Amino acid sequence: MSPAPSVRVGIDLVRVSRVAESLDRFGERFLRRLFTDGEIGYAMAIPAQAAERLAARFAAKEAAVKALDLSARGVGWREIEVRRAPSGRCDLVLHGGARAAADEAGTDGIALSMTHEGDYAAAVVVTISRAET
Repeated sequence: MSPAPSVRVGIDLVRVSRVAESLDRFGERFLRRLFTDGEIGYAMAIPAQAAERLAARFAAKEAAVKALDLSARGVGWREIEVRRAPSGRCDLVLHGGARAAADEAGTDGIALSMTHEGDYAAAVVVTISRAET
């Protein structure tokens, strides 16, 4: 009998107002440091919703760092990307060091859920990895 797969969970909560302040104060520098071109394009498509969309994506990145145990790996924020499918579902796409770390851990699947309400955005990331033998 095969051992059960390993499941890890990461969660994060972000204040939308803090993201809005950073966006106002640092502008393009803030955006380019944390978000991919696709994430920026989606968020800025409706300027009135940009801060909440960016806050939810930042929460997703933080939750991914926790679920994938990336904090000590030196992974850049842009190596973790939230992509929105035409259906509206959002998925995590990993690049560079984040992808390598997930592969080394035997990660078979990553699930993402994001939400925002009022001044808060939250995300949960669940990973499933092959059990160690």
